[in-house]
Amino acid sequence: MHFGKNVGKWDKKIRIILAEVFALLAFFWFGGLYATLFWVLAAIMIVTALTGFCGIYKLIGVSTYKENEACPAVPVRVGFILFALVVLIAGGYYSNFFSKKFYLEDFNRMNDAYKQTLFYTGQEKRQEAVENYQRLIFLYAPFSAKYRSYHPYALRNDAQLNADLIKAGQIIASVNDKVNSGDLKSAHTDLEQVRPIFQEIFKRNGFSMLAVALVDFHDAMEQIIAKADAKDPAGVIAIYPSVSEKLKAVESEDNDADIQSIRLKLDELFVLAQRGSVDQLSPKAAELKSSFVKVYLVRG
Repeated sequence: MHFGKNVGKWDKKIRIILAEVFALLAFFWFGGLYATLFWVLAAIMIVTALTGFCGIYKLIGVSTYKENEACPAVPVRVGFILFALVVLIAGGYYSNFFSKKFYLEDFNRMNDAYKQTLFYTGQEKRQEAVENYQRLIFLYAPFSAKYRSYHPYALRNDAQLNADLIKAGQIIASVNDKVNSGDLKSAHTDLEQVRPIFQEIFKRNGFSMLAVALVDFHDAMEQIIAKADAKDPAGVIAIYPSVSEKLKAVESEDNDADIQSIRLKLDELFVLAQRGSVDQLSPKAAELKSSFVKVYLVRG
């Protein structure tokens, strides 16, 4: 008799996989209390798998344990070990990749408002400056709050990150009166101090500015692809200038053959739209995306 055991062999295997998933969530995707919660859940799954006892099962009168349950065959055990390793290694790789990507996407949304505010304050266009400054305030607050409490794996060891986010936020907040009713040129000069803060964050954490530009381009590219897939040549033509401008930012960082291929596919898509070649838009958009993915997976 095995008194107290209520977790069967396959139940144990499921708990080990769940422990890996919870650990990946805690390590790569969450900070603060949420990270602690997932670490605790991972520990519970491991302990219950090792001991064969689950307290919740005991409380509700459930058991998956069988006294004479046969051990899985060797190939099955080896297969499970390999599967668990794949979950852990692949999960770690893709969690690192996508948590970094999502950080860059969040940054680029906020940074677009920053760049527009910087441009219009420099041009001394009050209405446009105020509109974009309000958007910047709206986007920066949650961006700063999120990444002060949660550091993606790519930024995990950056002890200066929180202080830099606070400093940038203080600069942005300090120009409120100047943007709304004061000296726009002075506001522009003050806001210029935000750019090097983020450049230094990227530099010390090993981000390339190419990666930042690629993520920014990706969001615009998806819009033109959507228009192409909808067989909307007018929409492709309308969106092309903004997509092309973002691709120029990529080209300014690097412009090798692979990036030139992205430009070629984008321009070919534009020409097809001008010609009204509706049926060719979606296939060409697929080629554009494929050329982008080839670059992003390696250098994004």
